[in-house]
Amino acid sequence: MDIYYILLYFFVYGFLGWCTEVGFAAFKEHRFVNRGFLNGPICPIYGVGVTIVIAFLTPYRENLILLYVSSVILVTLLEGITGWAMDKIFHNKWWDYSEQPFNIGGYVCLIFSLVWGVACVAIMDFIHPLIHKLLTYLPHTLGIVLIVLLGAAMFADLYVTAAAIFKFNKRLASMEKIAGELHEISDQLGKDIYEKVILAMEKQEVSRQKLDETASGIRENIQEAAAELKEKTQEAASDWKEKTQEAAADWKEKTQEATSSLLEKTQGTTSGLIEKTQEAAADWKEKTQEVSEEMRGHITDLKKRYQELSSKTPRIGRRLVKAFPKMESRNNKLQLEELRKKFNIKKKK
Repeated sequence: MDIYYILLYFFVYGFLGWCTEVGFAAFKEHRFVNRGFLNGPICPIYGVGVTIVIAFLTPYRENLILLYVSSVILVTLLEGITGWAMDKIFHNKWWDYSEQPFNIGGYVCLIFSLVWGVACVAIMDFIHPLIHKLLTYLPHTLGIVLIVLLGAAMFADLYVTAAAIFKFNKRLASMEKIAGELHEISDQLGKDIYEKVILAMEKQEVSRQKLDETASGIRENIQEAAAELKEKTQEAASDWKEKTQEAAADWKEKTQEATSSLLEKTQGTTSGLIEKTQEAAADWKEKTQEVSEEMRGHITDLKKRYQELSSKTPRIGRRLVKAFPKMESRNNKLQLEELRKKFNIKKKK
């Protein structure tokens, strides 16, 4: 086959494929969406795919079954290799058939391969003969000029688009790095707060234990005083007549001493507990406020940079996100989903 016609087929079917994608998107979403990978009105994968089918399967045009099966195999290989290569080069999965049955890596699936086979048969039997006849009316010199101009424009478009994608991926990576740093700061603050809470609880536990020990000591002192008082009372009873006044004075003295001791120790324990509680509260407040102005400024700066990156997404990046609603970033999934929400784009299942 003449290379001249091969190149013309590529541009014609690339343009028709772009028209098909745009028409299908307009039917589904009721608005214009440039569904092409490039900015211009061409889908190279359609141009390459149909041209390969024409170049290799024209000899089998009369055998409908062989033409259909061969078309399914060729188109499936082309779509799978293209999807895999674009994924590895740009680190983005541009379409995803993972939800479809009998898919391979999400790049190809049986249902769409069978549909592409039907489309290729229709092109070979009905569309291509008409396209080829129309191209024969095109002056050869004009055809060469068109090939050169369209080729130069396509390669320039490819360069601009590829550069924009790499820049877009770099922007997503920067957003992920900032988000990770903010998350790390948040985790560290949460850890510090947790440690401070545990420290305060430990101090309260120590104070409670000291209070329990003091109360236990007070109970023992009271029991000792009561036993001693009982003993003194019994001794006084045996010699009641002689030592009535002495026992009464001693009773009064012992009672006052026990009461005074109990009051003193209770007040001391309460005062110590209040003091330790106040110290723990002051320490908690001091450590909670340890996030310095420098740290707050750093957090504010990170948030500002993140918002700037998300709001200044290149036009080509926004177009590609809209053009490929199933696109999935290999390295920056969360950031891509956030941009989808920002552009009011729902990821299609």
